[in-house]
Amino acid sequence: MQENSVLIGASPEGKQFLDLKLANRHGLVTGATGTGKTVTLQILAEGFAAQGVPVFCADAKGDLSGIATAGEPKDFITKRAREVGLGEMEYGPSPVIFWDLFGEQGHPIRTTVTEMGPLLLSRMLDLSDAQEGALNIAFKIADDEGLALVDLKDLKALLMELVERPEEIRSEYGSVSKQSIGTIQRKMLVFENQGGEQFFGEPALDIRDLMRIDRDGRGFVSVLAADKLMQSPRLYAMFLLFLMSELFEELPEVGDPEKPKLVFFFDEAHLLFDEAPPILMDKIEQVVRLIRSKGVGVYFVTQNPLDIPESVLAQLGNRIQHALRAYTPREQKAVKTAADTFRQNPEFDTAQAITQLGVGEALVSTLGAKGVPSVVQRTLIRPPASRIGPLDFKERENAMADSPVRGMYDKPIDRESAFEILSDRSEKRAQEAKAKEEREAREKELAKLEKEAKKRSSTRSSRSSRSDSITEAVLKSAGRSVARSVGTQLGRAILRGVLGSLLR
Repeated sequence: MQENSVLIGASPEGKQFLDLKLANRHGLVTGATGTGKTVTLQILAEGFAAQGVPVFCADAKGDLSGIATAGEPKDFITKRAREVGLGEMEYGPSPVIFWDLFGEQGHPIRTTVTEMGPLLLSRMLDLSDAQEGALNIAFKIADDEGLALVDLKDLKALLMELVERPEEIRSEYGSVSKQSIGTIQRKMLVFENQGGEQFFGEPALDIRDLMRIDRDGRGFVSVLAADKLMQSPRLYAMFLLFLMSELFEELPEVGDPEKPKLVFFFDEAHLLFDEAPPILMDKIEQVVRLIRSKGVGVYFVTQNPLDIPESVLAQLGNRIQHALRAYTPREQKAVKTAADTFRQNPEFDTAQAITQLGVGEALVSTLGAKGVPSVVQRTLIRPPASRIGPLDFKERENAMADSPVRGMYDKPIDRESAFEILSDRSEKRAQEAKAKEEREAREKELAKLEKEAKKRSSTRSSRSSRSDSITEAVLKSAGRSVARSVGTQLGRAILRGVLGSLLR
C-alpha cells in the first residue's frame, strides 16, 4: 500500500492506485456476471478500511461477508499476488459490522417516519402533488399536536385522523380529500408487502455508527445483507437514498479532505434507477452531486454502464471496467458507451479490450493530479487479503458477537407514539359518542313517557268532564220532575179548596 491511496492492481505501465484525496469524486465498477466485480469491491473496501476510511457496502449475494475473516493461501491467489508485485501475500480480516434490514443476518437498521420526512416518503411512494400535499398536512399536524411518528402504524393512524376530522382540518390546514388519503394508504400497503414495515421503528440508526474506526485506526466495513432485500427493489432503493440523504443533511461541509469520511458501494445499482419517477431521479442526481463536499464517496457496482443514467454517470470520476459481452445490439451499445467514457490509451483499442478481458482483469482509469482522469490501463486486479467467498452461519454469529454495536439495535423499542395517542383519542370519542347516544335515547324515552302521561291525563279530564255533564243533566231533569210533581199536587190542593168553598 502507498500512503493515502488504495492499490487496485498492476498494468504494463505499473501499479494502479486510487488516490484517497480524490476518492470522494465517486466511481463506477461494471462488468458482466462472473468477471470479478465482487472481488474488486472487496479489495477496494479492504484498501479504504486499511487507510482509516469507513466503508458501507451492500452484499447482494452474501459473497462479500468473507471480508470479516482472513483469506487462505491458494495457488491462484499466490500466483496473482506475484503477478501484481505483492511478493509474499499477507492475509488478514477487516473490521466488519454486519447489518440487515430484516434483522436476520446482521443488526437491524431502522429509522423513524419523522426522520424519513414527507418529501422523501412522497418520492418513494410516487405520490401526486395532491397526495404529497395531504402527507405534508399529516406531518404538520403531527408537529403541532406533539405526535411522534415512529413507525408505519403511527402514520396510518394519523391518516385516519385526517379522515375523522375533515371540518377542523380544512379550516386550519386546508382541504384533504378521502381519495388522496385512500391512495396513500394503498401505496403504503404495497411498500409494507415488500417488507417496508420493518424498516421503520426504534432504536433508529445513528449515522455515526457507519463511520466507526477501530483501535488500530482502521475503518469499519459495514456490510448490509442484501440478498433478501434485492427481492424488494422499492425498499432497497428507498433505503439507499435515505442513507445518502441522511449523510448529506448530517455531515458538515469539508470540501476535498485528505481522505473520505465514508465510502459507499451500491451493488446491483440498477435497482436504484429502474422505473424510478423523474422527480426521484432528480433527487438521486442532486445527492450524488452534492454529497462529495461532505467527504462521502459513492461507488456504483452494476453489470452494464447503461444501467446508470447519464446525469449520474457524468459524476463518476473513478472507473473500473470488467469484461462485457457484445452479442446483442444493447450489449454492443454498452461496450461503446463504456469505451467512450475512458481517456483513450493509444496502445490498444478500448472497445475491443473490454470484450477480451479475462476474469480478474479490468480497464482502470482513476483521477490524478488536479482531478484529470488517467489514461485507461489494462489492469490485473490484486487479490484480497480476506476470504473470497461467504462466511458460514457460525462465523457470522461470532462476528456479530464481537460487533461494537452489539445490543444497541437488536431489540426493538415500542414507546408511546402517535398510534397510542390517537387510539386513546379515538376511544374517548367513541365513548363520548356512545354516552351522547345513550343520553339522547334516554331523553327521547323520557319525552315519549311525558307525552303518554299527558295523553292519559287529557283522556281522564275529558271523561271527568263528560261525567259531570251527565250528572248535571240528571239533576236538572230530576229537579224538573220534582218541580212538576210538586206543582201538580199544589194545583190540585188549591183546586179542591176552591171547589169546596163554592159547593158549601
